[in-house]
Amino acid sequence: MSNLKSAKSALISVFDKEGLAPIVKKLDELGITIYSTGGTEKFIKDQGVNVIPVEDVTSYPSILGGRVKTLHPKVFGGILNRSENEQDKAELKEYEIPQIDIVIVDLYPFEKTVASGAPDQDIIEKIDIGGISLIRAAAKNFKDVLCVSSVEDYAEFLQIISEGNGETSLKDRKRFAAKAFNVSSHYDTAIFNYFNEEETVYKESYTTGKELRYGENPHQKGFFFGDFESMFDKFHGKELSYNNLLDVDAAVNLMSEFQNEAPTFAILKHNNACGLAQRNTISEAYKDALAGDPVSAFGGILISNTEIDKETSEEIHKLFCEVVIAPSYSEEALEILKGKKNRVLLVQKETELPQKQVRTCLNGLLVQDKDLKTDTKEDLTFVTNNKPNEKELTDLLFASKICKHTKSNTIVLVKNNQLLASGTGQTSRVDALRQSIDKARSFDFDLNGAAMASDAFFPFPDCVEIADKAGITTVIQPGGSIKDQLSIDYCNENNLAMVMTGTRHFKH
Repeated sequence: MSNLKSAKSALISVFDKEGLAPIVKKLDELGITIYSTGGTEKFIKDQGVNVIPVEDVTSYPSILGGRVKTLHPKVFGGILNRSENEQDKAELKEYEIPQIDIVIVDLYPFEKTVASGAPDQDIIEKIDIGGISLIRAAAKNFKDVLCVSSVEDYAEFLQIISEGNGETSLKDRKRFAAKAFNVSSHYDTAIFNYFNEEETVYKESYTTGKELRYGENPHQKGFFFGDFESMFDKFHGKELSYNNLLDVDAAVNLMSEFQNEAPTFAILKHNNACGLAQRNTISEAYKDALAGDPVSAFGGILISNTEIDKETSEEIHKLFCEVVIAPSYSEEALEILKGKKNRVLLVQKETELPQKQVRTCLNGLLVQDKDLKTDTKEDLTFVTNNKPNEKELTDLLFASKICKHTKSNTIVLVKNNQLLASGTGQTSRVDALRQSIDKARSFDFDLNGAAMASDAFFPFPDCVEIADKAGITTVIQPGGSIKDQLSIDYCNENNLAMVMTGTRHFKH
């Protein structure tokens, strides 16, 4: 079989006609016969290009409201026949089936229709049947047929057909077949997920990925699969790395806890908050977040829940940081922050985040619902004789939000809506507490009257005892240990206030 194949005919049936005009004019110029249907046929005629209606080939009109147009042996026979198979050749001749060398299809926009909130019937009608069948048939027979399966490939196809004067190579046909099966498998996954109510089945698909500079370390390859541009506008800076993206994800999830609240600023390092504060102005919030751990803040990820102004940007500019994220920036702030050429500046858009979390495990995947539970005052059980006042409750719930987004085992210490310190990723809760106390003291924080949050229960009263001796006066934890009463008794004997939420927030 020859590597090069000269196209004599093309079938075109597309939803998106953007960029199609130069293609049909080039095909016409090359003397390639064009077959088409419905709106595409009219579009081609409007370009002044000759086109043969598919119904002239099949002797059937478009029926059932357009649901059936191309589903016919004379169409699929023209696509699926094998040029070197004598029996196929004989049957084409016997049944007067035209050879089809090129298939150009752009599917109905199923995902966009779902995302628009359209009613079920409109969504169902956007499940492409003829188009997806044409794509699969043409891609299967790539040895003889070139399949263009998306508007995104129109320009590349035009270049190939122009440079080859109507000839295509086997390499290009096979490459376009791979693109086609990528399109069809993604399309089917989207449809499946629309219908699926079976919890034990998981399918996800991304049609494109972005290769990163490297993975977690320089010797590892790394890729990002997703639509970054739908979440952020990037105004400045270098390309984001694998580790940057993980930190941005952690920052976005943490700051989601403080949406529509007073100005809040967080600084993250290695997916954990090293500084976080809520104040009357974003400048004050930044300064107090930085005070939480100015050492770890170096090279960190910064995020704000409100616009960053000139005053705040002048303070940020003094710090070496990798990424700054905000819902907006003042013009003066942008100019100042652009002063460091590699600093990444992101504007976060309002985007719905996935409700599932996925990670590789052994030879498969672990999938779980995202922890969307935020502890509120209504969730609390007041288990000690001493009850926290309103100010203390505010600090306890503030600490709980941070704790939820910090690696386990963790203890978080808060005072006056400011993160004083946290113990992160420790193998024992006692170690996490001691780490947080030592860290807070190293930055000269006064722990007297501070609030403590724990991501899981205390199996023994040792944590509340250590906290008490450090000056901490209020505690929030899930509860649920068979020895909860030991911790409650210690608090009662030493005038600590402790509340339980009933919800554990492990983050492994």
